[in-house]
Amino acid sequence: MHSDNSSKIEITTFVLIGIPGLEHVHEWLSVPICFMYLVAILGNCTILFVIRTEPSLHAPMYYFLSMLAISDLGLSLSSLPTMLRTFVFNATGISPNACFAQEFFIHGFTDMESSVLLVMSFDRFLAIRNPLRYNSILTNARVTKMCLVFFIKSMVLMLPFPFTLKSLTYCKKSQLSHSYCLHQDVMNLACSDNTVDFFYGFFVALCMMSDSVFIALSYVFILKTVMGIGSHKERLKALNTCVSHICAVLIFYIPIIALAFMHRFGNHKSPSTIILIADIFLLVPPLMNPIVYCVKTRQIRKKLLGKFGLK
Repeated sequence: MHSDNSSKIEITTFVLIGIPGLEHVHEWLSVPICFMYLVAILGNCTILFVIRTEPSLHAPMYYFLSMLAISDLGLSLSSLPTMLRTFVFNATGISPNACFAQEFFIHGFTDMESSVLLVMSFDRFLAIRNPLRYNSILTNARVTKMCLVFFIKSMVLMLPFPFTLKSLTYCKKSQLSHSYCLHQDVMNLACSDNTVDFFYGFFVALCMMSDSVFIALSYVFILKTVMGIGSHKERLKALNTCVSHICAVLIFYIPIIALAFMHRFGNHKSPSTIILIADIFLLVPPLMNPIVYCVKTRQIRKKLLGKFGLK
């Protein structure tokens, strides 16, 4: 859209924000934020290192866990630059192109994590339903192809976002609602028609939410299979293999569901609360997933302690 007057001068810099009302403590907030990023990056790198160096962990479940760790690393590294600039240095400006690139990677790795959680639920169902055929169905070659397909799917699905956003005109409004760039947030700043962005963004959201539906269905079938096991001890043993994955699913989806409900039903919604939950969505899954899997997965815990001579 071409401008006809000075009020329609195109914006060349977007403005990120931290947490409204807490600007005076941003430097203090940067300490736990930096610590969470550090733990998340070290934790996921440790998971990848242990799985890579231990031949006994070269199995489908751990390959999927590696993909989850890669997704978490990508999510952390995508949001890290602007989060640190906003909270540590109070540098809130970001160029449109850098913003478009960041939202591509944030949404891409978010979708990849959602897809990995879905395939991990299938992995748990198969391990409980057909343990004898598990290794013959999920061969290493097949798992590698699945991981590659999910990675390509996530990146291709998000690829239109930067280009559709770049085609819009931005004027008057330049302040974003977070300390990082998200598609809907940037799209709402446009003063030109964003219908295509709206509907494509809605389509992408449906794709991600369909993952949660299929994960729920997987656990319905898992529970049905477990209830058919005669021994109470064996039922508990089977369910225990799913605990880490259930925790990862809850950690990932609860902030998304909370944000959706707050946007839909929050008549007196607090911007600070919404921003805080959105920050939790980016910070907590990469932080907690390595901790959960190290604590709850005996094989990883044993190998990790062995690396530090604590057998």
